[in-house]
Amino acid sequence: MDEIRIGLDMSLGRPLSVLELTAEERLALSGFAASRSLPHALVARAQLVLWAAEQVPNSEIAKRLNRSKPTVGKWRQRFVEHRFEGLYDELRAGRPRTVSDEQVAVLLRRTLKQKPPGATHWSVRLAAEANRISKSTVHRVFQLFSLQPHRSKSFKLSTDPFFIEKVRDVVGLYLNPPDNAIVLSVDEKSQIQALNRTQPVLPMGLGYVEGITHDYVRHGTTTLFAALDIASGRVLTECKSRHRHQEFLSFLQRIGQAVPAELDVHLIVDNYSTHKHAKVRLWLAARPRFHVHYTPTYSSWLNQVERWFGLITQQAIRRGSFKSVKDLIAKIDSFTENYNQYSRPFAWTATADSIFQKLSRLCTRISGTEH
Repeated sequence: MDEIRIGLDMSLGRPLSVLELTAEERLALSGFAASRSLPHALVARAQLVLWAAEQVPNSEIAKRLNRSKPTVGKWRQRFVEHRFEGLYDELRAGRPRTVSDEQVAVLLRRTLKQKPPGATHWSVRLAAEANRISKSTVHRVFQLFSLQPHRSKSFKLSTDPFFIEKVRDVVGLYLNPPDNAIVLSVDEKSQIQALNRTQPVLPMGLGYVEGITHDYVRHGTTTLFAALDIASGRVLTECKSRHRHQEFLSFLQRIGQAVPAELDVHLIVDNYSTHKHAKVRLWLAARPRFHVHYTPTYSSWLNQVERWFGLITQQAIRRGSFKSVKDLIAKIDSFTENYNQYSRPFAWTATADSIFQKLSRLCTRISGTEH
């Protein structure tokens, strides 16, 4: 047994209780002191005992832990009298629990395994009525166990037979783009409506938000073609009245004019039929500097330009009011011009392997729901 005896604290000049540590206790306390998951107070108390065992005076321990001397003496004495149990806080007096562990377990099991009568999901009120406990208790239990029955998220697994190859191809372009080339994420946002609110927008003020009417007048639609340069974040855009292969070819020609002739052009596009039209293929075949990379089916999240479409929708289109299609196009052009002045590339950090691992976990969860 490895024992250490402390007799006097020279800084205080009075005798201290004897502190003895066994080898097992020293090992356990070292683990507590190095832990990143235990409560900070417990980690500090373990370090306190270890320092005391090394004959560090209470005044010095108090300085290291930013605690008072009486506090250091208290926990030192607690360990001497109660060993490891003394390092934990004592139970405080309070009102006894009104909900038992069995009731909590029933609440959790019912929420996870059953549906409320006539409804698709549990709310706090429904769960409280079904389990005969208060709404505040249900709310606390839901928060404690991270249960969110009111929320759901959507997903769609790709059925592309070449899913793995396409993911590695596209992600490889993001993480390791080729030399002497430009990588463009290309797509179109179709059927953007020029909606004009029937009443004036009420401006935002102190204490209240902007007010808009829910009804509107339609003035036509436009299709926004966009090519995002993944290296600089700049976007080349063009609005067309339709989104057929003719309009896509016209946009490809504009890309060819905008990109210096000495650079190869790598296009990341989805599997929309317009992008694979015979005339589009012939046009690309006649221009060997163009290289097309298709994303897997149902995998629009892999195309970075979709993130930019989200930005322009949120910041310029959704809450806008447009008197005509021409007015809508002018707003899109204005947003793009301003965006390109301060553009930055999107930070892509996911590797192909990390994507496959995430999908594997999702497939495991899906297989676990089968009966």
